Amino acid sequence: MDLNYTPEEIAFRDEVRSWLAANLPADLRFKVDHYQGLSKEDILRWQKILAAKGWAGPAWPEEWGGPGWDATQRYIFEEECGFAGAPPLVPFGLSMCAPVLMKFGTEAQKKHFLPRILNGDDFWCQGYSEPGSGSDLASLKTRAVRDGDHYVVNGQKIWTTLGHYGDWIFCLVRTDPSPRIRQEGISFLLIDMKTPGITVRPLILMDGHHEVNEVFFDDVRVPAENLVHEEGKGWTVAKYLLGHERLNTGRVGVSKRELAHLKELASKCPAGGGRSMMEDARFRDRITRLEIELAALEITNLRFLDEMRGGRPPGAEVSMLKIRGTEIQQALTELMMQAAGNAAAAIAPVGEQAAGELDVLDMALSPRYCNYRKTSIYAGSNEIQRNIIAKMTLGL
Repeated sequence: MDLNYTPEEIAFRDEVRSWLAANLPADLRFKVDHYQGLSKEDILRWQKILAAKGWAGPAWPEEWGGPGWDATQRYIFEEECGFAGAPPLVPFGLSMCAPVLMKFGTEAQKKHFLPRILNGDDFWCQGYSEPGSGSDLASLKTRAVRDGDHYVVNGQKIWTTLGHYGDWIFCLVRTDPSPRIRQEGISFLLIDMKTPGITVRPLILMDGHHEVNEVFFDDVRVPAENLVHEEGKGWTVAKYLLGHERLNTGRVGVSKRELAHLKELASKCPAGGGRSMMEDARFRDRITRLEIELAALEITNLRFLDEMRGGRPPGAEVSMLKIRGTEIQQALTELMMQAAGNAAAAIAPVGEQAAGELDVLDMALSPRYCNYRKTSIYAGSNEIQRNIIAKMTLGL
C-alpha cells in the first residue's frame, strides 16, 4: 500500500493550488472563512468560474464535459478547494443527480439535463426525506399515479436543502401503494419546480438561517419522460446516489482550514491568569487529540484512494469516512465555542464589532455550531452508518 502522491499527482496538486490562489474571488473566500451565508448567485458564480476552466464536475467523464480525472485527482482537487476556502459545490446536481443520469438516464435525459447541470443553468435540490420518513426512507408516502403521459404527484417532502433556490428537484415517489416489500414500488422522478401545484415553505433553523424547506405537491403533473430508470425501481437509483453522497463527507481539507482557525482563535482568547486558551494544557491536549484524529482520517482516505487506483470501488467501509469526518467537524465547532467563551454567543455583522473586540470573532461561531449538529444525520445518520459497517463489512 502506497500512501504517498506520485510526482505527477504532486504537480497536479500544485497546479490546483496555484489556480485557486489566482482565481478564487476574495469576497467569496471571505464569506466562507467567516461563515457567512452564500446566496444562490454566489454559489453559481463560483460554479461558472470552475465550468469555464473545465473543473465544475470533478468526477464527470470527458464525454460529458468533465476533466476525466481519476479518483486521486478528484480527492486532491476537493481537499485543496476546502483548504483554500472555496465555496462548496452544491452536490445535488453535480455529484448526485448527474451520476444517476449517466448511469440510468435515457439519452434524451442526458443530452438535455447534463450540460445545464454542469454550467449551472439549473439549480437542483433533493426530494427524499418526508415527515416520518427520514432515515427509514423506504416508508415514504408521496404518491405518483400514472395518468396518460404524465404522473400526478401528491405528498410532502421536508428538510429540502436550498429548495427555495431550486429550479428542479429529483424525488423518490411511491408508484405502487402495496408492494411486496417496502423498497419495491418506489420510482425516481425529475420535477420542474415551476410546475403548478408545488409550494415551498421555509423552515427557519435554530441558527436563524433559511437553509431547509418543506415542499408540498398538490396534483403536480410530471411528464412520464422524466422518470429515471424503470417504474418501481427507484430504490436501486437511490442506493447508487447515496453511495456518491457519502463518499464526499469526510471533508479533510475543510477541517484542516477550520483547525487553523481554531488555533488562531485559541491563541488570542484569554483563559485567565494572563494566559491564552492555547496555553491551557487541557485545552491544548484536546486540540492535539483532534489533530491526530484528523491525520488518521486523511490516512484512511488515502488508503481508499490506493485501493481505487487498483480498480477496487469503495464498499460499505466508506461509511467510516462519513462517521469520523462529521464527528471531527462537530468537535471543531465545539472547541471554537469553548475557546471564544462568552464572545461566541455574539452575532455581530462583519465590520460592526465593538472597539477592541477580537477580529477573528466576526466569524459567526454560534450559528455555525448549531448548524453543524446536522452533519452526523444527513446522508444517513452515523448510527445507520455503523449498522452498515457491522452488516456489510464485519458480517455481524
